[in-house]
Amino acid sequence: MTVAEIERDAAARGYRALPREAAQLLFEIAAPPRLVAHHILVHDVAIRLLDALAASLEVDTDVVAFGAATHDIGKALFPAELSGAGNQHERAGRDWMIERGIAPSLARFAHTHGLPVGDEKLELDDLLVVLADKCWKGKRVASLEERVARAAARERDFFAVFLEVDTAVEHIAAAAGARLAWQSPHSV
Repeated sequence: MTVAEIERDAAARGYRALPREAAQLLFEIAAPPRLVAHHILVHDVAIRLLDALAASLEVDTDVVAFGAATHDIGKALFPAELSGAGNQHERAGRDWMIERGIAPSLARFAHTHGLPVGDEKLELDDLLVVLADKCWKGKRVASLEERVARAAARERDFFAVFLEVDTAVEHIAAAAGARLAWQSPHSV
């Protein structure tokens, strides 16, 4: 299946289309169908998080959307990491995108999505991509959700923002089964 065919199928199921530049990069790197499907799902979840938390977030939504749509692009260069452990894809994906003229500020998500949740380099937009990459499949990471809430709260009440994050992630995680079922038949 091509990127466009997978996107059409995703749209028919209510998942949002990838940013055009991200879809083009996935095509250029010859991303396998399962990787394209994964990016569509994480991107869709990132947009859902952005929508649910709009009142609490001060981020560039286009940057977060692009990061979610390309965070694992390096797995096309390290196919063993599509179904197994490994982190070689992180720097390789970032470097590959930079070589193609993508700004380092956008390409960084390929690397930062694999950093530990407590890493000081992670800004709010990085954390949102990491959160989308976890909760799309129903995984809840309390320390990550708390870090997102703290980064988003700034001058607002932390507990009010944390409740917004918790509610959004709970709602998104509840639909993980449908996302996993849609991704599953796409071949590695």
